[in-house]
Amino acid sequence: MENLLRSKEYWTMIENGVLAAPANATAEQQQLTDAKTILKRDTAKNIWDAMRRKYQGSTKVKCAQLQSLRREFEILDMEESESVTDFFARTLKVANNMTANGEIMEQVIVVEKILRYMTEKFNYVVCSITESNDVTTMSIDELQSSLLVHEKLIKGKKNHGVTVGEEQALKDSNAGRGRGRNSSSRGRGRGRQSKDLEECYKCHKLGHYWNECPD
Repeated sequence: MENLLRSKEYWTMIENGVLAAPANATAEQQQLTDAKTILKRDTAKNIWDAMRRKYQGSTKVKCAQLQSLRREFEILDMEESESVTDFFARTLKVANNMTANGEIMEQVIVVEKILRYMTEKFNYVVCSITESNDVTTMSIDELQSSLLVHEKLIKGKKNHGVTVGEEQALKDSNAGRGRGRNSSSRGRGRGRQSKDLEECYKCHKLGHYWNECPD
């Protein structure tokens, strides 16, 4: 509303009030004084101040609300069964309420908050994002897009019967066999089986490593 009033060049009437029109004011002068107020019953400044008191409350009430919202933001974390979209929605709702109560909420604050409080299944992508990006300039939309891609991959692996923990165990087991010089044929067989469940980080398909990717 303030931006709208500024664009119409009425904000000085709200902020400072208006001067009374001279006794011999023309119709145009009279209109420019305070003719655009609600039902012409009061000044624009008085109406605005009354609305601000009604909807924003006193400074003391706002401070109390902001303290409560800060606490809520601080303890907010992602639940195990929660989707990326829902976690972002909850976080942004609190952040927007804080902004409405006078807090300066820069994007980096929200981005860092979300990265710190993702569940363990997102550890890999969180590390990847923080190592390959400058999170101080990363937008909330960019972060959400990256996490949604990873969430889709996790769901795909679950559909193949592999959990994130099992996938990591298979990787570790395969890496250990690869370092051994006397691997048995049985070991190599298990290695190939784990490779069938390996995700290519180039095309995001299962069954081969990124350096073997046909794409």
